[in-house]
Amino acid sequence: MAQYYPTQENVLNIKVQYYNELDIQGFSQMLKDPSFCYKFYWLEAIVNLISEGITETTFDAIIDEMIANAWYSVREFYIHLSGLQADGMVRDGLERAILQLTELSTLPANASKIEIKNAIGEYNSELKRFKEQLTNMVPYRALAGFFARSKEKAEWNSIRRMTTYIKEINDDITPLPYVLGESSKLKKEVRFHQDWIKMIQDNTVNILGWIQYEKVKWLQNNNPEVPGLIYKLAPMNEKMRKLSNVRKLWEDVLEVQKIRDVFTGNEIVPRKYDVDHFIPWSFVMNDELWNLMPMESSLNSSKSNRLPKWNPFFKDFAYNQYILYGMIHENANIHKRFEACYRDNLHSIWAGQELYRKGNTEEEFYNILEKNMLPVYESARRQEYEIWEYCIK
Repeated sequence: MAQYYPTQENVLNIKVQYYNELDIQGFSQMLKDPSFCYKFYWLEAIVNLISEGITETTFDAIIDEMIANAWYSVREFYIHLSGLQADGMVRDGLERAILQLTELSTLPANASKIEIKNAIGEYNSELKRFKEQLTNMVPYRALAGFFARSKEKAEWNSIRRMTTYIKEINDDITPLPYVLGESSKLKKEVRFHQDWIKMIQDNTVNILGWIQYEKVKWLQNNNPEVPGLIYKLAPMNEKMRKLSNVRKLWEDVLEVQKIRDVFTGNEIVPRKYDVDHFIPWSFVMNDELWNLMPMESSLNSSKSNRLPKWNPFFKDFAYNQYILYGMIHENANIHKRFEACYRDNLHSIWAGQELYRKGNTEEEFYNILEKNMLPVYESARRQEYEIWEYCIK
C-alpha cells in the first residue's frame, strides 16, 4: 500500500492527461459536504484496494478495509469520527462498528491490519448489522458529483433504481469510478472502471494525500480539543519520542536529590526507572518536560495509555517537578542538561515564560502547572481516555 502524507494544499492534483479522458471535477466532489466521516474512509478504502490491483470487490470487503483503517484513530487515540450526539452517544456508524468489534474481541488498540481483518472475519455475523448500515447511502452519495451530467434525477430512496441509474450514467454519459452489481446488502458487487483504475494507480499518492487533508479537517472540527490530530490517523513510530535528554536531566537530579515515585512513594533508583508522561503521550503527542516524570519501570506497562487520577497523584507529580525546577536554578550542570532539552522538550510558551522562570515559590510553581495541565487533562477525560485505577498501598 502506498504511504502518503498530507501537503499544505488541499487541491486534488491529478496528471493533466486524465482531464481529457475522465470527469476529474466529478471525482473531486466525492468528498464534498459529508454528513459522516465514513465517506472519507469509503473513498480511501477504494483507492487502497485499486492500488493493490483489485478490479472488483464487494461492499463487505470495502467495509472491512474501512474498519481496519479507522481502528487506530478510534481505539488508540479515542478520536470520535463524527463527534457525539447531545446524549453522548456516538454519531458515526463506522466508529460504532469499531466499538462493537472492541467488545467482541481481545484486539489491542495497536493491533495490526491483518489482526483486525482476521477478527472481523471471526465476528462477522455479530458485526453484520453495523456493517450494513454503512452501505445505505455512502456508496451512492459518493458518486453524486457525476450525476449533474444526467438529465434524469437520482431516486435516492430506491437502491435498485440507484444501481440502474449509476450503470446508465456509466454506459451512456461518462465513465464512473465504479458501478454496482445486482446482489444485495454486503454481497453487492463493486466493479471498478479500467480507465479510473489506471488514473488512480497513476496518482495514488496525490489522491490519498488529498483524502488525508480533507479527513483531518473534518476530524479536527469534530474533535476541537484534541491536539496533534494529524498524527493520530495511523500507527506512530516509537522512535518519534524524544526522551533522551530528559532522562539525562533526571539522572543528574537523582545523583544529588532523592525523588519518590509519584504513585508508590518508593524512592526512585537511578538508572532503574522509566521516563513517562503524566497525561498520555497518545493524547498530547509531544514530549514536553512539564508532563514527564521518572517512575518505577514495573508500573509503566500497567499505566500504559491511561490517565492517572488527578487526585491524589497530581500533587506528588507537581512536587517532583518543583524539585527539578529548583535544581535547574541551583546546579550549573543540571542547568546545562535543562538547556539541552530546548530542542525536543521545551516548546510550550507558558512553560518557558512562567513555569521555569527563576524565582517561583512552590505555591506559584504548583498553580502555574495546574492552570496549564488541568485543562489538557480534562480534555483527555472528555475524549474518554480510561482512568488508571492504581491503588495506593
